[in-house]
Amino acid sequence: MLFGNLKVPSYICKSNTYYYAQHKLFGSMRHSLAYIHPDAKIGQNVTIEAFSYISGNVSIGDGTWIGPNVTVMDGAIIGKNCKIFPGAVIAGPPQDLKYQGEETTAIIGDNTVIRECVTVNKGTTESMKTQVGSNALIMAYVHIAHDCMVGNYCIIANAVQLGGHVIIDDHAIIGGTSAVHQFVKIGKHVMISGGSLVRKDVPPYIKAGREPLSYAGVNVIGLRRRGFDAPQIAEVQEVYRYFYQSGLNNTDALIAVEEVIQPSEARDEVLNFIRSSKRGIIRGATKIGASNDDV
Repeated sequence: MLFGNLKVPSYICKSNTYYYAQHKLFGSMRHSLAYIHPDAKIGQNVTIEAFSYISGNVSIGDGTWIGPNVTVMDGAIIGKNCKIFPGAVIAGPPQDLKYQGEETTAIIGDNTVIRECVTVNKGTTESMKTQVGSNALIMAYVHIAHDCMVGNYCIIANAVQLGGHVIIDDHAIIGGTSAVHQFVKIGKHVMISGGSLVRKDVPPYIKAGREPLSYAGVNVIGLRRRGFDAPQIAEVQEVYRYFYQSGLNNTDALIAVEEVIQPSEARDEVLNFIRSSKRGIIRGATKIGASNDDV
């Protein structure tokens, strides 16, 4: 059969417009104009659209859709029922001068959506992997650098740029065009304003905004949506009063919270995060026009 000047065998033609070759072993559907290395491990009911490139050392889980013009390079491990949109590059080599071609991975969890032109670099020998969790939404033009760890149910909005070794815990939301410094950690249920420069760690359950990035209260609406009840939210608010409204430094606030507030999952999550922070946590609210001594 002839499509324009291109001869296509009739047995791979599915309609007058699209023509697919059936992957006989796994039952996946791939466009005849996609390149799939014969060593790639493709699950059942996977669709791979035209002009996408799948390298050999790749695993793609059942039910995943790979859109047109997607590049999936060696080291990619993609879960089930993912959707990867045009222009995305998964498991590109790390942008790290220390990387010498070691065999590392980039892992995408189940049910995650990767939108247009997202880049997810694979890990270096530091951790051997970059990982995006399950049920995450990574919007267009996001860059996830080597050795980053993004949790489950995270939303990273358009054009966010993550430096290397960034850790983002479950249910965090990062506003569009924000830039996150390498080695920063962002806690659970955090919401960060769009256009933020994130230079220090952001502890769990809070909102953060302004410049320099500052504490903007507890993420009450987000916590309610995640099933936190009023007493749990009030407890989180009480914990943060010691860190951001009492005038105590972080060391004294840690001691005060442990002495006054009974142990709980939320309290301990905050204390463990702050105690283990290597870059220090963001500061309390600052006056507009204050000098940026937060770096």
